[in-house]
Amino acid sequence: MTIIRRITALVCALALCGVAAAQEGKLKIATVDMQQLFKEYHRTNEAQKEINVERAKIQKDNNERLGRIRELDTELQNMRKQLEDPSIADSKKQTVFNEWNVKQQEGIALDRERREFLQRRNSLLNEKMVARMKGILEEIRKLVEEKAKGEDFDYVFDKSGLSTSQVPFFLYTKDATDITAVLLKELNKDAPAESTPSEPAPEIPAGAGGQ
Repeated sequence: MTIIRRITALVCALALCGVAAAQEGKLKIATVDMQQLFKEYHRTNEAQKEINVERAKIQKDNNERLGRIRELDTELQNMRKQLEDPSIADSKKQTVFNEWNVKQQEGIALDRERREFLQRRNSLLNEKMVARMKGILEEIRKLVEEKAKGEDFDYVFDKSGLSTSQVPFFLYTKDATDITAVLLKELNKDAPAESTPSEPAPEIPAGAGGQ
């Protein structure tokens, strides 16, 4: 099940007194665009900026480690030239070779450590990102539920939900009220002025919609 389908299932679960309403006749139905709410919510943008700062720090650390490895590689190349120089005595070459071997092993160890560092830090950051986005989605879901209860809607459907063939689940819903704009205004009522997105809005990340 894709992340969008999970969100759709979650929002569609907000069926309030549906059976009773069906017995009386007409259902009161609303639609909401969860992707739009997620993308345009100021807390999503703030979280994305914080994550980008942490990602930049990881890249900076990685570049510093790469710099040291490149320095070692330059030293190894210079030593290799000495080993190939016929004018250098064999005794000197032996000393150079021993140093070359030590530095080569150091370079291998540093590169292995760098790769492990990069994998570990990126993994932790991705876990943190998913947790943050899960919290934001839950906050949006609760607001949708409160709006549904307050307006006495029987069902609220996520119109951004897609099937496995990437076709919207709901192509047409008669007499449905779109509450996306109202909810977005409510979500951003306390948004700071500087929270305007400065880059493309993030998609809902895989894993943020729950199991």
